[in-house]
Parts: sequence; structure tokens; C-alpha cells
Amino acid sequence: MNVQLNKRVKYINLGEVDYKQAWDYQTELFEQTVQLKIANRKKPTAEQALTNNYLIFCEHPHVYTLGKSGSEDHLLINDDGLKAKNATYYKINRGGDITYHGPGQIVGYPILDLDNFFTDIHKYLRFLEEAVILTLKEYGIEAGRIDGLTGVWLDHIAQKNPRKICALGVKSSRWVTMHGFAFNVNTQLDYFKNIVPCGIEDKAVTSLQQELGAAQNMEEVSQKLKNHIADLFEMELY
Repeated sequence: MNVQLNKRVKYINLGEVDYKQAWDYQTELFEQTVQLKIANRKKPTAEQALTNNYLIFCEHPHVYTLGKSGSEDHLLINDDGLKAKNATYYKINRGGDITYHGPGQIVGYPILDLDNFFTDIHKYLRFLEEAVILTLKEYGIEAGRIDGLTGVWLDHIAQKNPRKICALGVKSSRWVTMHGFAFNVNTQLDYFKNIVPCGIEDKAVTSLQQELGAAQNMEEVSQKLKNHIADLFEMELY
């Protein structure tokens, strides 16, 4: 392992960007980091180069994505239905089942070399969830986790009407991460009716707008979320 650590993380906000374009971009950064780590293994420690880290935020036009462990049956509309909804569909290489991305949703793609932070995927996922939980707390919303399910949930304790507000799906190789999370802020929740979200049939989906009764400032929410991620991971954002 490279004994030099780099906790500096470049923050990139892509705004609204086509899903495939963002996927290609994060894949390029991911592969660069993986290849650098492979090259480093062949060099003495003193000659090894520091690996870079990135935190990408963006929004996507309407799109459904299916993870490696998901079922195509969980997409409930056909090609004509996708066209009518002005939506696209991709099978991708993250974990998890099917989810929806669209305007009003903060999608986060951390491209991190976890050797710079900690080598624990479970902890990595929990930290991403915790950043969303802390952000929601700033808006007076209590959120948390449900055993056996990833993501961030409301009514997670009594579970009379549990509803997901943030989904997670990640990939990692040689402790380098890609893909990430989708946090519903002002998301058009009707689009979730065309899928079985994350393969979970008996629980609802919600958004910050739905819970508070008014659209929220995306930039403000992004800033709070970004700061909580940086604090939890002890990142130095630039």
C-alpha cells in the first residue's frame, strides 16, 4: 500500500448532465486512479505518486439505471413508455437494483482512493448515509437506516410508513470507488411509479420537497451535504 496519504478531494459540480456523459467521465477518473495504483505497486515507496480523489455532484435528465444484482422485471414500462416519459434506461456496473435519476435530485459520485481514508466499504456506505442524515437534520427531519437495507429512510424506527429519501449503489476496485448516491430534494416522485425502486416493493419513496411542502434551494442543500461528507471523511475539499 502507498504509505503516503492524500486527503485532498477535488469537488466538481457538473450541473445537469446526461447520465452516459457523467458515467464516462467518472469511469475515466476511476480508471486513471486504478492504473496509477497498479503502477505504484512496482515502485519503491519513495517513488510512488499520490492518488487523486474527486467528489462529483450533478443532476441528470430522466433516467432509469439497473445495477448488476437487479432484475429487469423491476422496470415497469417498455421502450414506448420510456419515450413518452422522455426517459432513458441503462444497465450499469454498480451494485444494487433499479433506481431513477432526474432533475431536482442530487447525484453524488465520489471517486475516492479509500487507501487515503480507510479500507472499509461498509464504513464508506455508512458515512455517505450519515452525511445525508445530518443534512436532513438541518431541515428538521429525522432520518436513519433500516436494518438490511441501504440508503436513508424516514420513519425508520416505527416503520408505519417508511420511505426512502436517498438511494446508494457503488462499485469499488483496489479500494477505488465510483457511482454513489441519489438524494431526492425536489425530485418528481411520479417517475418512481414506473419501477420497483431498488427492488423493494412494500416501501415508499419521498423527497425533501415532499416532506417540507415546498421546493428547496438545491445549491444550499448541496453545500450542506458537501460539508458533511468532507467532515466525516476528514477531507480537504478544493
